[in-house]
Amino acid sequence: MSHNFKTAVFAGGCFWCMVKPFDSLDGIEQVLSGYTGGHVENPTYEEVCSGTTGHTEAVEITYDPSKMSYEELVNIYWQQTDPTDASGQFADRGDSYRPVIFYENEEEKVIAEQSKRELDASGRFTKPIVVSIEEKETFYPAEDYHQDFYKKNNAHYTRYRKGSGRDDFLDEHWD
Repeated sequence: MSHNFKTAVFAGGCFWCMVKPFDSLDGIEQVLSGYTGGHVENPTYEEVCSGTTGHTEAVEITYDPSKMSYEELVNIYWQQTDPTDASGQFADRGDSYRPVIFYENEEEKVIAEQSKRELDASGRFTKPIVVSIEEKETFYPAEDYHQDFYKKNNAHYTRYRKGSGRDDFLDEHWD
């Protein structure tokens, strides 16, 4: 992998639903589903789901900053989430599904915080924007069967997105 690539880590509920929106964009090299922010090394899906590891489901996006800026990634991120719900996303509840923007440095922190303030002030939502902005921690890729789930299991993925309420919410607030 070229040394010019950077990574961004976002949590927005079920990681399956956070891959596709970024995956096909120009400048995106790879989108991995995984876990971050916990206290167990190399956690399994079952361990994370148990709520005992402290991890959050997230995606790690490897991107070319000459084609896609961090600010653009943050703006795409908002449009995949309910930024007013800190207790999970859509049908997925609990800390492992909480929405978080993980920053790597002060510049990314400033961009994320400014973007959050702008969204809050926009009036798009009647409730406050509550997405957490936290320093990036170790990212552990999820098991292979979770990677590119929307490609491998499209019918299941599509039913899940629709059934969770995610698609209806996004259509209503971002269309």
